[in-house]
Amino acid sequence: MGHAATDSTVTTWTWFKGEWHEGNPNIMGPQTHGVWMASTVFDGARRMNGKMPDLHPHCARVIRSANLMGLKPAITTDEIVALAKEGVKKFDPELALYIKPIVYGGEGFLAPVPESAQFVLCISVSEMPEAVQTGFSARKSSFRRPSPESAPTEAKAACLYPNVGRAVTEAKNDGFDTGVMLDPIGNVAEFSYANLFFSKDNVVYTPAINGTFLNGLTRQRVITLLRKDGVEVVEKTCVYSELETADEIFGTGNYYKVAPCVKLDERALQPGPITRRAQELYTAFAAASAD
Repeated sequence: MGHAATDSTVTTWTWFKGEWHEGNPNIMGPQTHGVWMASTVFDGARRMNGKMPDLHPHCARVIRSANLMGLKPAITTDEIVALAKEGVKKFDPELALYIKPIVYGGEGFLAPVPESAQFVLCISVSEMPEAVQTGFSARKSSFRRPSPESAPTEAKAACLYPNVGRAVTEAKNDGFDTGVMLDPIGNVAEFSYANLFFSKDNVVYTPAINGTFLNGLTRQRVITLLRKDGVEVVEKTCVYSELETADEIFGTGNYYKVAPCVKLDERALQPGPITRRAQELYTAFAAASAD
C-alpha cells in the first residue's frame, strides 16, 4: 500500500484510493463536487502521549456527517480506525498527531451523487498548543452560529468553517485568540471552534445542544468525567451576562482538549480548580485509552 517505511522528515501522510502519499497530494479538481459545491466533511482525532482517545467515535462521526450531507462513503468506521492505526506508525511514537478523516462528493451538480463519495485520511504532526497551560483570550463575536434550517449544523461540514474563520479573524484583529459566538436568537453557543463551559459557585454550566453547534466528543467526554467525579454539570440555555460574572471559563475541543479562558473581553480570569480538575480527568482518561 504505497510507502511503508517510517521517514522522520515527513510531517504529513495522506491515504487516498489504497495508497499512502507523502504530504498534501493533489486529489481534487475544479469539477470535483467537494470543491465547487462544498460537499466536504471531516473529523479530527488526536494521538497524544502515544494514545488516541475516542478514536472510534471520531471515525464514526465522519461517516455520520457524510450521510447528513447526502454522501454514502464506501468505507466503514472500523476500516477507518484500522487505517488510522496503520498511518500513525509512520511517525515517531513521541510526536503529537492530528488524525483527519475526510469525505467529499466527487460528482453532482447541486446535490452530490451519493455513491461518488471519496474518502481521504490525512495524518500530520500537530503539537498540543500552549493554550492548554497558558490559556486563551476571547471576545464576544459579532458573528453568530447558523440555525439548523439554514446550514448543515449537525455535520462537521467544511462549509461551516468560513464563518468560524471570520469570527477568529475578528477576534485576532482586536488582540484576542478567539470569539464567543451566539446562536441565532442571541444565546451563547460556543467559542469559535470549541465548546464552552463556565462555573459559578462550584457548579459547571454549558450551553444545551440546540442544533446550532456541534455536540463535541470532547465536550461529551468532559461532562461524563466531571459528573463521575461528583461535579454538578448543568446543560442549559446560557446568556452572555452569565459569562461576565463566571468564576471560571474553559473550552473543550479536539485541538487542545481542555484549556482555560484567561480573559473575556476586558476581564482577566484565572485557571481555577474546576478547570484544572477537568484537565486532570481528561488526561487520565486519555492515558488509560486502549488505542
